[in-house]
Amino acid sequence: MQPWNLTWQLALRFRGRRERSGFISFISASSTLGIALGCMVFIAGLSVMNGFEKVLQERFLSLIPHVEYTAVNQQLKSPDDILAVSRAHPAVRYANEVIRTQAMVQQGAQFTGVQVHAIDTSQTQAIVDYVAADAWQALQKTSGGVVLGHQLAQKLKLTPGDKLMLLVAQNANFKEPKRVRLEVVGTFNFGGQVDHQYAYVNLATGRDLVGLEQGATAIELYLHDVMQAQQVANEVGYRIQDYVYIDHWMRSQGHLYRDIQLVRFVMYLVLILVLAVACFNIVSTLIMTVQEKQRHIGILRTMGLRAQQIMRVFIWQGLQNGLVGVAFGVLAGVALTLALPNLMAALQWLTGSSLLASDVYFINQIPVDLQIWNVVMVAAIAVIMSVLATIYPAWRAAKTEIVRAISG
Repeated sequence: MQPWNLTWQLALRFRGRRERSGFISFISASSTLGIALGCMVFIAGLSVMNGFEKVLQERFLSLIPHVEYTAVNQQLKSPDDILAVSRAHPAVRYANEVIRTQAMVQQGAQFTGVQVHAIDTSQTQAIVDYVAADAWQALQKTSGGVVLGHQLAQKLKLTPGDKLMLLVAQNANFKEPKRVRLEVVGTFNFGGQVDHQYAYVNLATGRDLVGLEQGATAIELYLHDVMQAQQVANEVGYRIQDYVYIDHWMRSQGHLYRDIQLVRFVMYLVLILVLAVACFNIVSTLIMTVQEKQRHIGILRTMGLRAQQIMRVFIWQGLQNGLVGVAFGVLAGVALTLALPNLMAALQWLTGSSLLASDVYFINQIPVDLQIWNVVMVAAIAVIMSVLATIYPAWRAAKTEIVRAISG
């Protein structure tokens, strides 16, 4: 029998001996259970954080411009040049001109604030995925048409075909707001505060609102990789001749991404602490096992086992506890992650309350994104900590005095 195989078999016998005290068995089981629970919870938690990050990038940031150049003096002088420079950058997926303005919807004596976005309906637009096909066609063809957020339309009690009065502030001080009557051609349902505040019109209508004959007030860029927003904003901005304000999503909406990363960091700390507690149980188990197996250690030493091999026996024993915990934890973590959306849906159905209200957040269920490297990382950390926890008890076992152990 090979030396490593011999020490492994001895570790299995020490771990499975029935004459072990019930207390040692309880501590050993607690360490295994602690490692399993730590791995399970951390895999599920990381998957939820990955899910929120994925939704942030693929859904929320599909509507929020990744980079935006806004005119300093009311209107861009050369929007076509900015579009050409932007579209030539390899990181830019598409770039469009836009007009943004604040307005008020008047209904009798009541006024409701809205953010009006005038977009080029002939170009690729993210909002098209959340608007009915007939409403989008009407927005393209109708001058004076508007698409409202679903929640905003409900608040104003407006349906497609209704008219609304829009009041837009003029550039001149103390001048009466411009009044424009628009027709509601449809609604969009994106979720979150966007549905409460946004309204979309075509560029022709937008120019009429702000008093422009042509051009736009801003250029918005959408990137292949949203994490390059700051870099692309600067690179393209240096080549623009207009005086513009440079903005990107990491400045305006970056708090969402930072919150996700903060929670992820806290979860790493929690993982380390949970596994540390479980590994302390491994230390306790092995120290008590060393005390209980003094005679066995002495006999093994007299039979020719070296101190290094005795040390290896107890390292293997602690590692076996860790491996069993990691195996059960990984399987349970993957199963919990896959079942989590259904579990949360069932919990919402039983309680009658929504964990993520779609009228507040831009999603209405817990997102998960299980990534294999997260599973491997959690398992590796747990195994490494299990091995580290065995070093001191194994060293004490290797230092056992043969004569005292046998005579004792």
